[in-house]
Amino acid sequence: MPGCREAGEFRAPASARRSSDGPPPWRWLCLEHVRAFNAGYNFFEGMSADQIMAAQSPTAGWETESRAFRPAGSADLPPRWADFKDPMDALGARFRQRMDEARREVANPRFTREEHRAMQLMDLPPDADRAALRRRYSELVRKYHPDRNGGDRRFEARLGQVVEAYQLLRKTAAFA
Repeated sequence: MPGCREAGEFRAPASARRSSDGPPPWRWLCLEHVRAFNAGYNFFEGMSADQIMAAQSPTAGWETESRAFRPAGSADLPPRWADFKDPMDALGARFRQRMDEARREVANPRFTREEHRAMQLMDLPPDADRAALRRRYSELVRKYHPDRNGGDRRFEARLGQVVEAYQLLRKTAAFA
């Protein structure tokens, strides 16, 4: 607020007008000014009686899409954009994933980039030996093969990736 010397620690909308194309602009207020702002703020301003009743409903907000419950193997599927409230969170998660990949590559130079990806796909630690590779391969084949998961063919592509990763890794010098 103009003339205020207190630190702005509390976020408040810059205007009462709602934006339809993204988050509203924000301003930062001190405790005294945010209390004054909140005292004069009316969430329901400009709404009809029906809109107010709908906003006060116990189920208001539940009509948005929620994360789907998936059958076996769902832990391996990436999150959807709908799983994030803010697109920047999704981008940040992808950036952190890329940084983790780069750190693993630097920390363990005995593998190429493709071999690192194969290790990550099979969820193997960098110090895994040939026996651990074979065990993990068997586990993943049992998990994704349609004969083992009730005929569910949705994971055939994932099974193909696992087989390809195993074929690559079993030929590397690290597992010789």
